[in-house]
Amino acid sequence: MEPLEPDVITTQAKELSAVERQKLEEQNKRGLVPEFKANKLEIDAQRNWDIFYKRNETRFFKDRHWTTREFQELVDQEEFHEKRTLFEVGCGVGNLVFPLLEEQTSEEGCFSNSRFFFYACDFSPRAVEFVRSNPLYDPSQISAFQCDITTQQVHDHIPASSVDICTMIFVLSAIHPQKFTDVVQNLGKLLKPGGLLLFRDYGLYDMAQLRFKPGNKIAENLYVRQDGTRSYFFSEEEVSKLFQENGFEVITNAYVHRRTLNLKEGVDVPRIFLQGKFRRKNL
Repeated sequence: MEPLEPDVITTQAKELSAVERQKLEEQNKRGLVPEFKANKLEIDAQRNWDIFYKRNETRFFKDRHWTTREFQELVDQEEFHEKRTLFEVGCGVGNLVFPLLEEQTSEEGCFSNSRFFFYACDFSPRAVEFVRSNPLYDPSQISAFQCDITTQQVHDHIPASSVDICTMIFVLSAIHPQKFTDVVQNLGKLLKPGGLLLFRDYGLYDMAQLRFKPGNKIAENLYVRQDGTRSYFFSEEEVSKLFQENGFEVITNAYVHRRTLNLKEGVDVPRIFLQGKFRRKNL
């Protein structure tokens, strides 16, 4: 994917064209996913993600080298002299944590003077096994574990108020909206007062949302993919409210409009993400 033009950053939701509005209306033609099927998707969520990683192994997601560009907090550490703690929620096979670890262990890397200890968790046991089997995995620098971040399991692995930075990159969208508050409250307990949560996920009216066909809609802005995994599309207002009501202050939170060109297919791909930085309040 090659960028066609600079990103557009805005707090305003995308204005839909008549064609795009029609696409959203057509999604309702067959009604919502039946309740029994929606409940089964929740029950089978871990299994569906495990099958996803069994099928794709480490090939599906690219390493996220862009995170240090988008989130300078991952590299600007001159004022910190002690090792800090970073927790990656929904680590998958390590596409975010291993590029950071690689930079950190490089003699010329930006992390050479001040380093992170990494925690990484995922809902899928298979994904965690891929992380642990990576040649870069070093238990003295990283601890990877399986857990359901919507439950209290994470507190068995990480002490309260011990994390400096938490990343949640394309993770919350895979969780049912009824559990968003549980996730944010859990992470608030793990972060130190003043600790940062770095967030990026699918924005409202992203191309992927408009592409869903009738029969895939579970609830407003919540859809099921063919493989049984789910995807939610966020508005700026609801994410700000979610964090503000659960002990965080909003530093930044905005839509990122990105146009890229799929060189293989010659297709212009307009994407909308929601990106934010939130600071845990001193309670």
